[in-house]
Amino acid sequence: MRVASLLPSATETLFALGVEPVGVSHSCDHPPAARDLPTLTGTVVDHADRSAADIDEQMREVDGAVYDLDEARLADLEPDLLVTQATCDICAVDASEVRAAAARLDPEPEVLALDPHSFADALDDVERIGEAVGAEAAASDLRADLRERVDAVRERAERAVAAEGRPRVAVLDWTEPPIRAGHWVRDMVEIAGGDPSFQPDGPSEPVAWADVRECDPEALVVAPCGFDRDRAVDAVDDLSARPGFEDLSAVAADRAYAVDGNGLFNRPSHRLVDSLEALFACLHPDHAATTPAAHDRVARVERASGTSVRADGG
Repeated sequence: MRVASLLPSATETLFALGVEPVGVSHSCDHPPAARDLPTLTGTVVDHADRSAADIDEQMREVDGAVYDLDEARLADLEPDLLVTQATCDICAVDASEVRAAAARLDPEPEVLALDPHSFADALDDVERIGEAVGAEAAASDLRADLRERVDAVRERAERAVAAEGRPRVAVLDWTEPPIRAGHWVRDMVEIAGGDPSFQPDGPSEPVAWADVRECDPEALVVAPCGFDRDRAVDAVDDLSARPGFEDLSAVAADRAYAVDGNGLFNRPSHRLVDSLEALFACLHPDHAATTPAAHDRVARVERASGTSVRADGG
C-alpha cells in the first residue's frame, strides 16, 4: 500500500509499524529517514530561529491558510491512503482540504483523519493506523508494549503519590502568550502522579500569567509546540522576565523543566509514552526506576543571578 502522511505523529507510527510513507509533511522529522521523503506540504510561517512571540505574531497576521498542500506532487505519488488529522486547526493542513484534494485525484485515495483528544485516543490510533495499512499484527504488538510501559508508570506513580502526594503541575506548550497544554496532557499528568487541575479538559488554551502564579506549580514543564530542547530553554528564559517567576515554587525548588516539545508532548504518536516516562521523572525523580530514554530531551532549569536561567541535563 502507498501511504502519504500529512501528520508527523502518523509518520512516526507508520515507521514504527514497518510502513514507509511515499510522501510526508514538511514537519515530519522522525525517524531521520522521514526527512529524505518527498514533502507534500509547506507553510507561510517562518519558524526557524524565531521566538515564540515572533511566531505568534506571524500566525495572527496570516490571511488565509497557514499550510499549503502540493496537489501536483501528491498526484504524482499516487497514494492509496492519505493520513491527516482533525484535532488542531493550526498544526497541519485542514482535514476538509485534504478530503477535497483526495476527491480530485484519480484514482481517489482513502482518507484517514485522526482526531485524538485524550491519551487513550492517541494510543488507540496505533491500531487504527495499523488496520488502515494492513499492519494489524505489528500494531497489536506495539500497543501491547505501550500498555505495559504505561502500567509500569502507573504503578510507580501510585507508590510515589502515597509517599509524597501529588505535586501541583503546570505544563505549557507555548510561552508568548502562555498556553496551557490540553488534550492528552491532562491525562498524562494524572497518570504520572501529578495534580492535573491546571491543565484544561479539552484543547490547549491561552492562560493569563496571573493564573500561572495563582496555581504556583511545584513542577513547571515548558514544552513549546515545535521547539527542540534548546529553543525551549530560550522560551523559559523569556518567561523568567515575567513578574513573580522566581517566586514560583517550581522555580524556587529547581523543578522547572524545558522540554523538547517537538519530540515529546506535542505529537500524539506512540512516543507519548516516552513523554509520560519523562514527565514522571520530572514529577517524582526519586521514584523513577530508570533514566527514561527521552532524558536528553529534558533540561532542568535552575535559578541564576537576576532573572536569567541556565539548564543542565539532570
